[in-house]
Amino acid sequence: MSPWKQLWVTKPVETETAGNELNRTLGPFALTALGIGAIVGTGIFVLTGVAAANNAGPALAVSFVIAGFVCGMAALCYAEFAAMIPVAGSAYSYSYATLGELIAWFIGWNLVLEYLVSISAVAAGWSGYVVSLLKHVGLVIPAAFANAPLAKGTGAFSIVATGDVINLPAIFIVLAITVLCYVGIKHSSAVNFWIVIVKLTVIFLFIVFGLHYIVPQNWHPFVPHRVCSIAGATGEMCRPGRYGWMGVFEGAAIIFFAYIGFDAVSTAAQEAKNPKRDMPIGIIASLLIATALYIVVSLVLTGIVSYTRLNVPNPVSFGIEQVPALRRWLVPLIDIGALAGLSSVILVMVIGQPRIFYAMAKDGLLPPAFGKVHPRYQTPHISTVITGVAAAIGAGLLPIDILAELTNIGTLLAFLVVCIAVLVLRYTRPDLPRPFRTPWPWVTCTVGAFGCVVLILSLPHDTWWRAIIWTLVGLVIYFAYGIRHSQLGQAHGAGGKPGRTP
Repeated sequence: MSPWKQLWVTKPVETETAGNELNRTLGPFALTALGIGAIVGTGIFVLTGVAAANNAGPALAVSFVIAGFVCGMAALCYAEFAAMIPVAGSAYSYSYATLGELIAWFIGWNLVLEYLVSISAVAAGWSGYVVSLLKHVGLVIPAAFANAPLAKGTGAFSIVATGDVINLPAIFIVLAITVLCYVGIKHSSAVNFWIVIVKLTVIFLFIVFGLHYIVPQNWHPFVPHRVCSIAGATGEMCRPGRYGWMGVFEGAAIIFFAYIGFDAVSTAAQEAKNPKRDMPIGIIASLLIATALYIVVSLVLTGIVSYTRLNVPNPVSFGIEQVPALRRWLVPLIDIGALAGLSSVILVMVIGQPRIFYAMAKDGLLPPAFGKVHPRYQTPHISTVITGVAAAIGAGLLPIDILAELTNIGTLLAFLVVCIAVLVLRYTRPDLPRPFRTPWPWVTCTVGAFGCVVLILSLPHDTWWRAIIWTLVGLVIYFAYGIRHSQLGQAHGAGGKPGRTP
């Protein structure tokens, strides 16, 4: 088979589902908890304030609805694939079965970008909360050892030194969770379950007690008027997305980071007890629960305090601090809940990334070491160590804004391909059994794909260029190693037919 044809050869679904080295221990509740653990964290405890103050105002709740709708379309597509192809590779495996090896590599490589930088980004946020909490008990971590030494400059690719040394708390949490994930999915899942209980309890307390201190005037106008400024001789200039309905949509693009995580459930498909039933439940239920929480929390938060005051790193704690009756006892609980929430996000991402490496290595596109499974713990242990070390370095050195933007574009590209792949497989393999079927696929998949494109176009241009550079590096690796060691390519070279393994 020629190298050109190999780029577009697809992997039969039947071979994807054959065999399993991983330990099937996860039921529907554990999978739903994994999804909630990954989704509910940064969105509530960090991004709500920034997006409300700078983009959407009280209409941030509408931004969450828009972003949740786009993610919902993608989630229905993920659910069909996860039930039909219950393997560890997530969107990588789905695209390999539908769109060919080159697209699969592209998506797999972008999933690496998504998970690695999201771990680093959330760890940087975790560091800020733990430093704040420790101050309450008299422990002060010097700023030089709690912040990244690099920051985003004013130019598109400008990186400047901050004068700090390294973000040690961020490194600590990544490495600690990596050790936990090394010793087994069952232990990791159990810890995640209790972390989810803690943070949901804290969020529930915030909602219940915060409702009594809402000032309805803070919601008026619900969609604030556009904010403009005079720019010299050019006349009146409006900053794109600064309030108004344009701000609502820009807010949706920014808080999309809050929804990243439900796709991580699909990476655990090979460890689900009954993936055909449990995977759709875990993916869809976790997204619905998280969306409802986001909407309610944003409404309560902007009702307690004016959105113009919420451009702070800890908006939920800040909101409660404005209520003297709640300040003393609820703020520390919220800080603990934030730490729990961010910890569970890191945990689920550290679980997900090694399983992408595992799937790519099993297909020969990465060296065999990435696919090694620990004989006792039944986890992809080498990939877990590589993930943890790389993410810890990123968390210790890089600024959170660059990390968050790169996470968004990597995820949106994966969502886009999954939406397209469902339609492709409906046409090429209509005979395949589908335990869960995406409803109205031509509408659902098309709307999901279009929504992903719109959100991608809403990201800063320098993020696109960084993603392009990352993709070019990935292509060099693929053509230098992957295409020559591909299991599917070798099978076809031995006389196989396209789309089938001999």
